[in-house]
Amino acid sequence: MSEQQPLVRAVNVIKDFGATRVLHGIDLEVHRGEVVCLLGPSGSGKTTFLRLINQLESLTGGRIWVDGELIGFEERRGRLHVRKDADIARQRSRIGMVFQRFNLFPHMTALENVVEAPVHVRGVRPSRAREEARRLLDLVGLAERADFYPSQLSGGQQQRVAIARALAMEPELMLFDEPTSALDPELVGEVLAVMRDLARDGMTMVVVTHEMSFAREVADRVVFMDAGVVVEEGAPEQVLRRPRHERTQAFLARVRREEQAAEERISAELEQLGE
Repeated sequence: MSEQQPLVRAVNVIKDFGATRVLHGIDLEVHRGEVVCLLGPSGSGKTTFLRLINQLESLTGGRIWVDGELIGFEERRGRLHVRKDADIARQRSRIGMVFQRFNLFPHMTALENVVEAPVHVRGVRPSRAREEARRLLDLVGLAERADFYPSQLSGGQQQRVAIARALAMEPELMLFDEPTSALDPELVGEVLAVMRDLARDGMTMVVVTHEMSFAREVADRVVFMDAGVVVEEGAPEQVLRRPRHERTQAFLARVRREEQAAEERISAELEQLGE
């Protein structure tokens, strides 16, 4: 595949849940090494789109290619056929996904959580998988927590283990579905710092986020979605500071009001503590 071709290419992606259409024909490309942040209000279809890329949901219409390979289907004699489960699992193994909730196995240590998939899905030797897991835990700043269970870790630490677990499969693409939304505010920074490091190292990432500062600093491109369509996309500077569409302007104005209210609330709490 040419380096100039997109790693992810979505064409007229449609998704229905029963009689409700949640995606109305999404067209989007993501190039290798690019960080794309998906912004938008709840219910705009951002998470659904990620789940379609990773085949956690099935397309109603349209096509998605990853690294030039059609996701979920294969074409034979001009007709599309659903891929077999083993082939879907192979495709999915090339894509790492980090969810809002950490989904760690509670009965396994951090190290065991990271080792599990490489050994049982990719067939990596346990000794080699443990060595790589320790390297990845060190990468996310948790080398000293390798033998801790999830219940012994903070939310931010659990999410960093989840990132290490996804990286252990050596993915070409990382999908993040609001990875900081379930965290207390003081823990958000440590997860975003790991994601910044991944971006600097050239990992291709699609990130659903409400962290505007992260999108401004890290994204190569920002995509604003609303009501199942792409309303606006472009460089962070353009979309976040000079949005063209009224829906984008209204969304960002609401986000700024919420951020300001949160800052005022924190300031008031700090003043009370100081009294």
